[in-house]
Amino acid sequence: MSQMNRRRALQLLAALGTTGLAAACGTDDTETPPVGSPVKIGLIRPENGDGKAIGEDIENGFQLFLATNGQQLGGHPATVVTVDEGDNAKSGQAAVDKLLAQNVLAMTGVVNSTVMSGIRDAVEKARVPLIGSNASPPSLQSVVYIWRTSYVLDEPGRALGSYLRRTLPADSRLAIVAPEGSASQDVIKGFRDGFGTDDPRIVGEAILTTANSAPGEDEFSAQIGEALSRQPDGIFCFYSGTAGEQFIRQLRRSRWFGDIYAPGFLTEGNILTDLRSTLVNADDSLKAGSIQTALNYSADLNNNANRTFASAYRKTYNVSPTTYAMASYDAAQVLDKAIRLAGAEPNPQQVNLALGKIGQIDSPRGPWQFNQPRTPQQKWYLRKVQFDGRLLSNVLINEIATLG
Repeated sequence: MSQMNRRRALQLLAALGTTGLAAACGTDDTETPPVGSPVKIGLIRPENGDGKAIGEDIENGFQLFLATNGQQLGGHPATVVTVDEGDNAKSGQAAVDKLLAQNVLAMTGVVNSTVMSGIRDAVEKARVPLIGSNASPPSLQSVVYIWRTSYVLDEPGRALGSYLRRTLPADSRLAIVAPEGSASQDVIKGFRDGFGTDDPRIVGEAILTTANSAPGEDEFSAQIGEALSRQPDGIFCFYSGTAGEQFIRQLRRSRWFGDIYAPGFLTEGNILTDLRSTLVNADDSLKAGSIQTALNYSADLNNNANRTFASAYRKTYNVSPTTYAMASYDAAQVLDKAIRLAGAEPNPQQVNLALGKIGQIDSPRGPWQFNQPRTPQQKWYLRKVQFDGRLLSNVLINEIATLG
């Protein structure tokens, strides 16, 4: 374990407290469970660019699980080796090669869908399991050693599309705006499949903007103008991070105050804090036009697993957990179960076989399990940007679909 990771582990343990640690481990002071041989896990994440924040959430979620489980996975002391995935297939391949050279038992992480697609063959050839905790393109089919604890990229659009098909008035008009790229095509296809590909409430073809992760203040103005010329009541979009913040700002600056619908990535992280002046009036009331998103997780889900997870995460990192952190926490939980099943001296092939036998996961998102394509069968939730006390938050409205 690197000096930085060792220091982070100690900080996590101190923040959680020994009482919380003992409760999480399910042991008391008189029990000394046997300790297996050490295992090494590779964590692949971006260390620069727009994906850096998601990468930090992924590392935080995984480290939180370790901290609450005695720095062990399946009864084995666990060391995490973190590598930079970069932003393309070549840099992803280099990250995988670096981990394989260190004889990792398994790998996890991966934020960028291009990276995930690019490393597929290398992972399958190495026969070392990868539990992806974010990137999940629909094109990733017929894999044996790649599992995903997040979602398939078309699912958030499909969940929201099917909900809006049932609830929007017959005379509604929806425009679709998204950045160029394969990820947008996956999300838009999911939305159209859920809503109905020939439903007249969707006006025109999708309008595509640049895929710049750090757009300028007027970068979307032409496409927003085109969308507003269709006189929509609502806009479905697919953005995240800085691009999502800029899209909302520019949309509201265009004096359009209709409803915004999107996969939940639009409002994950600190974006709502940054957008407060755009979304909130001087008297602390929300401006017209709602923002509703679909996601597989909300930090205010009321179940035992989430109360424990969200409380520990806030105490440790001073922020609410995101879906990215939750999926990585679950990746650690999945590995914990599989390594335990694999026995005293686990190897990658035994762990991969055990992953198919772990059954239901008691997750902060609610119970889920792997389906045949090695992705989660899970619930999807509608969230709405509202005040939670004085804090602007993604407030859970209701469950809208089960997909997977």
